[in-house]
Amino acid sequence: MLLIDTHTHLYSEEFSQDREEMIQRAIHANVKHLFVPAIDSGYTKEMYKVEEQFPDHVHLMMGLHPCYVKPGTYLQELEFVEHELQRRPFFAVGEIGVDMYWDQSTKEIQQEAFQKQIQLAKKHQLPINIHCRDAFDEVFEVLEKEKAPNLYGIFHCFSGDIDQAKKALSYNLKLGIGGVVTFKNGKIDQFLKEIPIEEIVLETDAPYLAPVPYRGKRNESSYLTLVADKLSEIYGLSLQEVADITTKNAKSVFNFE
Repeated sequence: MLLIDTHTHLYSEEFSQDREEMIQRAIHANVKHLFVPAIDSGYTKEMYKVEEQFPDHVHLMMGLHPCYVKPGTYLQELEFVEHELQRRPFFAVGEIGVDMYWDQSTKEIQQEAFQKQIQLAKKHQLPINIHCRDAFDEVFEVLEKEKAPNLYGIFHCFSGDIDQAKKALSYNLKLGIGGVVTFKNGKIDQFLKEIPIEEIVLETDAPYLAPVPYRGKRNESSYLTLVADKLSEIYGLSLQEVADITTKNAKSVFNFE
């Protein structure tokens, strides 16, 4: 069985004491490919270091996270993203998007940064990995402007309703499903079966959003098996079938063999 974690922050400070052991636990649990989103230039060195340690398992994205889009620095950060995309290969542009939970005052520049990075993804023929928190309208507004056959990717940590799910799919995006699907009040488990499993990829968003029974604790990539278990229950498929289908989906998005 092979599982792919399409979104895990392996370089996070929360793993500083046991990062290598945590990654080995994931590999041992058959989570053998770990796709790592960027946040900003401050984390890049650590991100490259993890890739160097586990080159067969760790695969990187490049982008500027919406929470790090700040008036004084975001243009410089976007230049850094562009420079790195030209300098070396990546599997996606991410994580990018809009976050209205933490700071609504930066909405315009968040949307600008999001749009510019979608354009970079198209230029480099890469998928995008979208962060959206309390910002479905703002995210869809930008996607509508940029929709095209070469716009595709993953709507990371999808937590919307069925209509928002269908709208995301209309932009050629897969839904990234993680620990929230195991929460009693997560709600997405109530309609997920209406979405074909061929449109789903698995993720942890480690160290955040740990699935039940670890909710509220530090998340890690080995817990992806619990997300797969829940999808097996929702779709009435075996764990092997869930693994095979979601792995195939992830490989198709990231153009990964």
